[in-house]
Amino acid sequence: MTTTQASPAPTDHEAPPDDLGIGARRRHAMLWALGLLALLVASVIASIGAGAVAIPPGETARIAAFHVLGLGDQTWTPARDAIVWNVRMPRALLAVGVGAGLSVCGMALQAMVRNVLADPYLLGVNSGASSGAAAAILFGAGAGAGAHALPVSAFIGALAASLLVLLVARSGGRVTSLRLLLAGVAVGYALYAVTSFLIFASDSAEGSRSVLFWLLGSLSLAAWGGPLVIVAAVVAATVLGLTWLGRRLDALAIGDETAQTLGLHPDRFRVQLLLIVALCIGVVVSASGSIGFVGLVVPHLARRVVGSAHRHAVPVAALMGGIFLLWADLVARTVLAPQEIPLGILTSLVGAPFLLLLIRRMHVSST
Repeated sequence: MTTTQASPAPTDHEAPPDDLGIGARRRHAMLWALGLLALLVASVIASIGAGAVAIPPGETARIAAFHVLGLGDQTWTPARDAIVWNVRMPRALLAVGVGAGLSVCGMALQAMVRNVLADPYLLGVNSGASSGAAAAILFGAGAGAGAHALPVSAFIGALAASLLVLLVARSGGRVTSLRLLLAGVAVGYALYAVTSFLIFASDSAEGSRSVLFWLLGSLSLAAWGGPLVIVAAVVAATVLGLTWLGRRLDALAIGDETAQTLGLHPDRFRVQLLLIVALCIGVVVSASGSIGFVGLVVPHLARRVVGSAHRHAVPVAALMGGIFLLWADLVARTVLAPQEIPLGILTSLVGAPFLLLLIRRMHVSST
């Protein structure tokens, strides 16, 4: 357990050094954010242009500008217009939203439990959302919500998992980081078993196959409309909210005693964070399925380049997460075309070695 329970989050942040002035750190973070934003726009254009029908970046940009801003004349074919605007653009935007949401939620959870290995999987939030979404797909749970049955069921599952983790972790009126972490692992395993049972109990072989593929992560159902709008709105609100709560996250990451001296109630704030994370993860999982390791890897990269202050690291993590998942999706749909690789497989191939390196580094630093 001494290896798993890491020291406060700021000790894991290597760069930039803390002896930089506040203004210098702010400018440093701003430059990174602007650079990543430019890279994100370029990545979106490159992702939209790549595929079975290759479309030059200039034409992709003109089609997007024509639809978004009404600029230029339509000189391209209707087929290319449909490919760019109706098929690839929604998918690229969904990848950005999902990657950003998973990344900032992982960062919030790592601060909440003061453990560098925490992510939505580890605390059972992702498993709860997956169970709720699987129940909606296989058995029509949440049908009363109509077209929003899937995100509603996923959110209810994530919220139920979060509340169960809180209930199990609470002892003597307090919720400690270690109990929260252990409770999350236990609840996550239990809900994974529930999801597997739902698949086994279903009479629909096609539905079970769809859920199994969806649980590994996929953006193939992306389209203009409600789900994409909901993901964009919830993820944007989450990023803004966590950025605004950055100083409180800093205090919580250092320790409960420090948070209390600054006037923060740690247990109450943890409950608020879990509610925020449950909403975001529920919406994200309902749109993309279960995609692992994004919420673990990206927060570390963000803190490495802009430091531990969450008001700087959260926006940078959102941009990095969007870029990471955008390129992962590009590889998923092109490397074995016309067959598509589930996104969770690719993110695990990247995330698992990163996790092993992180664990080894923690072991070396503790010896």
